[in-house]
Amino acid sequence: MSMARELYVSVDVEASGPIPGEYSMLSIGACTVGDTKKKFYVELKPLNDNYVDQALKVCGLSMKRLKLEGVEPRMAIEKFAQWVGVVSKGSTPVFCSWCTFDWMFMKWYLTKFGFKKLFGPCGCDMKSYYAGMMNVEFGNARKKCIPEQLMPKKKHTHNALDDALEQAELYENLFRFNAKAHATRQ
Repeated sequence: MSMARELYVSVDVEASGPIPGEYSMLSIGACTVGDTKKKFYVELKPLNDNYVDQALKVCGLSMKRLKLEGVEPRMAIEKFAQWVGVVSKGSTPVFCSWCTFDWMFMKWYLTKFGFKKLFGPCGCDMKSYYAGMMNVEFGNARKKCIPEQLMPKKKHTHNALDDALEQAELYENLFRFNAKAHATRQ
């Protein structure tokens, strides 16, 4: 029995608040881990008028502008699913993000707009991966605790595409480090 090769897809989202449904996903940035030239970005029309001031300050997006210029959520999710289908080319796409916040929003939107099986029932979050890989408590799996040599050169900007690219670089660094560590143990 052969298993399909997995394709790790780094995804970051910006949102108008802390939970999907009550608040809106405002942008999606994504790229493939290992080949960040394959990337995706879209800004979405809000589902409603709900927002938290701090969330908008962090991402720098305007609800007013997105109501006028954002892509309808259903269309944005369709475009994202099409992009994932193209870049995965028969591989199994694996959703990757820094933490479960991004997965929570993406899974809600994918389910709401008919693509709940795109990544299966769950995604991979780097925070948990790092905690397990380094055998540290979850609370100590913070970016500021990650050794400098593993940190990406790209900086976190709260632009969804920039942050997806940053995450992809960090995933690549962690995967290389983990592979090296396992090779030396054998």
